[in-house]
Amino acid sequence: MRIISGDLGGRRFNPPITKWPTRPTTDIAKEGLFNILQNRIDFEETKVLDLFGGTGNLSFEFASRGSTDITYIDKYNPAIGYIKKMVVEFKIESSIKIIRSDVFKYLKSSVDHKYDLIFADPPYGLDKLSTIPELIFEKGLLNPDGILIIEHDASNDFKDVSGFTEKRKYGETIFSFFEAS
Repeated sequence: MRIISGDLGGRRFNPPITKWPTRPTTDIAKEGLFNILQNRIDFEETKVLDLFGGTGNLSFEFASRGSTDITYIDKYNPAIGYIKKMVVEFKIESSIKIIRSDVFKYLKSSVDHKYDLIFADPPYGLDKLSTIPELIFEKGLLNPDGILIIEHDASNDFKDVSGFTEKRKYGETIFSFFEAS
């Protein structure tokens, strides 16, 4: 895997994902997503929440592009250990807060936090995947004018969910975008 752009652009990282329950966002999909975001947000001013953070792929990309307030959430211990190591190696310790937690428990207990951008990349077969937007909006975790993005495959369709604005498809990867209503 590689970081596409920014201060760390071109840097490679190789998590031992063959043994992990993760599915990293492909470079093509990630590049498409960040092309959209560069026209919508100021990375340096954006408070980011990376749910189901896995390999750290998206958190690293946000940090590389200037985001300094990133919260990474995952419950898988090897992923947490790897991210902690890479944050030090990339010298971005002050930009990424790493939390080991079940995403749903974190969302339910997170009452004092608000984010400008929330990115969720849950396992595609997750039975509670469709509840993520409702839970985030119910808890008021998205700032006004903030963006929620959920990565998923064609087995999920969010077009009738409150706050849905659009979807973008890159191969088998789909990004659904939401805004607080």
